[in-house]
Amino acid sequence: MIESMKTRRQRRRRFDLQKAAFILPNLFTLSSIFCGFYAAVSAAAMVPGQERETLYRACVAVLFAMVFDAVDGRVARLTRTQSEFGVQMDSLADVISFGATPALIAWHWGLASFGTLGLMACFVYCACAVVRLARFNVLAANSTGPSHSFIGLPTPAAAGLLVAIVIATINRGLTPVDTLEWPPYLLFGLGFFMVSNVRFPTFKATRMTKRVFAAISVLFSGLIVLGMKVGPSITIISLMGAYLLYGTVDTLRRAWIHRTDEDSLDDGEDLIHEPMNDFDEDEEELID
Repeated sequence: MIESMKTRRQRRRRFDLQKAAFILPNLFTLSSIFCGFYAAVSAAAMVPGQERETLYRACVAVLFAMVFDAVDGRVARLTRTQSEFGVQMDSLADVISFGATPALIAWHWGLASFGTLGLMACFVYCACAVVRLARFNVLAANSTGPSHSFIGLPTPAAAGLLVAIVIATINRGLTPVDTLEWPPYLLFGLGFFMVSNVRFPTFKATRMTKRVFAAISVLFSGLIVLGMKVGPSITIISLMGAYLLYGTVDTLRRAWIHRTDEDSLDDGEDLIHEPMNDFDEDEEELID
C-alpha cells in the first residue's frame, strides 16, 4: 500500500517535457502582445514636450514585437508543438501588435492633424490588417504543410516599415505636417498591399544549408554595416522596401508568364480547330 502511494506521487511529480515545450512558443507570442500593448499605452499617454521620446519608445516596442513574432513560429516547428490554438493566438497577437498599435502610433505621430483623412487612413490600415489575418487563418486551416509564399503583405512587415518611417522622421525632427500629404496615403498603400493578392516569400520551407547560412551571414553583415552608416531606421526601411518590391515584381512576372502561356495555348487551339477550306478544286473532288 505504501509503495503504491509512493509510485503515484512519483508519477505526479514527473516533469512533462512535451507540455513544457507546448508552452514555450506561446510565451514568445505573449511577449509580442506585451510589446504591442506597451507601445499602444506609450503612444496614447504622451506627455507634452516628450512626444518624440515617447513615440520612439513605442516604435522600438513594435520592432521587438516583430522579433518575438518571428521566433514563436520557428520555436513551435523546432519543438513540434504546432497547434490550431497557437495559430489563432498568433493572429490575435498580430491584430494588437501590428494592426491596432501601429495605427494608433501613426495617429499620435501626426495624422490627427489631417482630420478625417488621417482618421480614415489609420482605420483602413487597422481594418486591412484584420482582414489580412482572417484570410491567413482560413488559408492556414485548409493547407497541408508550410507554404512557400504569403498572399498579401504580412502585417509585421507593414508595421515594421511604418514604424521605421516614423523613427526616421523623428530622428530628423520632421512631422507629418512638414512632409506634405504623403503620410495618410502611406497607410492607405500598406493597407492595400496587406489585402492584395501579391505573393511574398515566407522562407518557412528554407533548409539551413551551407549556402543559405552563408547568404544570411552576408545579408546580416551588410545590414549591420548599412545601419552603422545611415542608421537602423533607414536600414529597416531599405529591408522592408526591398521585400515589398520583390513581392510586387515577382507577382507581376508570374502574371505575365501565365498570360503568355494562355495566349500560346489559345493560338494552338485556333490552329487545331481551324476549318480546312484551303483545298483546290481537284482535291475537293477527290475528297467528295
